[in-house]
Amino acid sequence: MSATMQRETRKEVEPNRQQEFVTPEVNIFETPEGYVLEAEMPGVNKSGLEITLEGNEITITGRRTTEHLPGEVIMSESHHAGFRRVFELDPMIDTAKVTARMEQGVLTLTLPKSERVKPRRISVD
Repeated sequence: MSATMQRETRKEVEPNRQQEFVTPEVNIFETPEGYVLEAEMPGVNKSGLEITLEGNEITITGRRTTEHLPGEVIMSESHHAGFRRVFELDPMIDTAKVTARMEQGVLTLTLPKSERVKPRRISVD
């Protein structure tokens, strides 16, 4: 795992609610500008997504929209629980510039490095 995530916490039940959550699978990539985190959350759209950043901890919560079809369920292999995952960000992340995009059930978070930690070229006069 890269330096982006120092600690990962998994929680199955949100403290104030009795709703179940499953842990979404993620991919994390490092680029020269920062990090990219992709989280797979099938069935979650933009309106069902909540991302909170508190201090250096980012929490991703996704609630699925369920469509109730008429009729008796004969077999069901999918879980209807929401998604939740918490990450502690490295201090080198510029939390004021974090961006998110949701497309076809995949959340993409862009976590840019702070300008002070990016390598830079110094010109000689």
